Amino acid sequence: MDTDPVCKMEVDPATAQWKSEYNGRTYYFCSPGCKLSFEKEPEKYAVQEI
Repeated sequence: MDTDPVCKMEVDPATAQWKSEYNGRTYYFCSPGCKLSFEKEPEKYAVQEI
């Protein structure tokens, strides 16, 4: 399971309807609203890889 970066809900990547690519990583969302919020400000929600 992955976590929706906007609302923190668990999302199954195998069945997720909404996803977005950012900095070479795929993010999965529980709803189109969360996807839209992420795409407006991805740097606010994206996980920082170290």
